[in-house]
Amino acid sequence: MSGHPRPYAAARTGRLAVVVPAFQEVAGIGATLTALRDQEDQDFDVVVVDNGSTDGTADVVRAFVERWGLTRWRVVEEQVKGTGAAADTGMRTAIAAGATLLARTDADCVPAPGWTRAVRRALSTDLELVTGPMLPRSDDVPVGPARRAALRGAVALAARFGQVRPGNQDPAYLGPYLMCPGCNLAITADLYERAGGFPRTAIEDLHEDRALVNAVRRLTPRYGYRRDVVIHASVRRVHAWGLRRTLAWYADHRYRPELVDIR
Repeated sequence: MSGHPRPYAAARTGRLAVVVPAFQEVAGIGATLTALRDQEDQDFDVVVVDNGSTDGTADVVRAFVERWGLTRWRVVEEQVKGTGAAADTGMRTAIAAGATLLARTDADCVPAPGWTRAVRRALSTDLELVTGPMLPRSDDVPVGPARRAALRGAVALAARFGQVRPGNQDPAYLGPYLMCPGCNLAITADLYERAGGFPRTAIEDLHEDRALVNAVRRLTPRYGYRRDVVIHASVRRVHAWGLRRTLAWYADHRYRPELVDIR
């Protein structure tokens, strides 16, 4: 990694890897890579999974890695379309390389500077899966104060809907439903494998993050929300589709646009 690891990094056990699925992100992935490079706790691996991009995304990542001498970063390829398949390939690649703690964000998201530190703290104490605030970015698509407030309210509404959604109810679950967006999710490698990992499905067919969370709920109640595990997420879908249609898409694919991969 660039620079020197902060003293905090040595105090935590377990090898952490960050997985970043990416598709056609040549224009924007630089912000994600820079945010990861500049984390306060720099003791982690990075696996960027190029999901069949044709725009040179993988080349941008490799150039970034070479420029900054990031010896624990790598690019792998996954041709099966879908964030589920790409994320699963990244997670299993990281596990094979020795990672015991796994975190995922997406190539259009910007982790807060303390993100990896907060993930490590959560997974090294009482939790096996953790998520946290997903705040709207304002550097890729213009977002005014009113829209920002509406987006944060919409995320809270979606989280509440997940708790009462019939598909998330089952007597076999060991704890309540917790919305864990794929762009801000961390899990122990042991639990990831026991839960079967992200389903290798297309995003149009299944929200892989919800499927993983529900699989986890059958195995353990040791999952939770931590306010310091913060990701700033792109709002380009909201910008393209509008808030109502975006909520319908994430809720149950009630809205099905021809173009899902907004760029």
